[in-house]
Amino acid sequence: MADDLDLDVEEEKGKGGGGAMKWIIIGVAGLVLLGGALFATLYFAGFIGGEEEEVAAADEGGKKAEEAKAKIKAPLIYQPLEPPFVVNFSADSDVRFMQVTIQVADRDPAVIERVKEHSPAIRNALVMLFSSQDPEALNTREGKERLRKEALEEVRKALKEQTGAGQLENLYFTSFVMQ
Repeated sequence: MADDLDLDVEEEKGKGGGGAMKWIIIGVAGLVLLGGALFATLYFAGFIGGEEEEVAAADEGGKKAEEAKAKIKAPLIYQPLEPPFVVNFSADSDVRFMQVTIQVADRDPAVIERVKEHSPAIRNALVMLFSSQDPEALNTREGKERLRKEALEEVRKALKEQTGAGQLENLYFTSFVMQ
């Protein structure tokens, strides 16, 4: 009988040790899950991760890649070209004149300042472009979109001639009237 008692005591000790081990395993598993959730939250919030892409971009393009990445994150700055553009068409056409209001947009304030500084040259280039258009072609959406792209290229060209830097992200027609 004494042997039976010893066995029971050892079984009780074994059960008690197993219960403590279960709590340790549950605690470790909980910490791992909590750590994973914390990592996922920080990763998707943008606080960690992505350094490999930045390092690769810096290695490939150096400072230009960093500037391009910073430029993408910046909001667009809109600058109206005031007053609206008004051009006359030839007397042969049913459409006699066109009035266009334009805004340019870029993420770099320095580009917007160059547009303001050189607006006479930009306006001249755009008036020449607008006055050479066929009014019938501008009656369609495709014609207006083609003209918008040409106008953007004219502004970039004028900026390049005046400053040596012809970057400008976009140009928008905010009003387009033909009569």
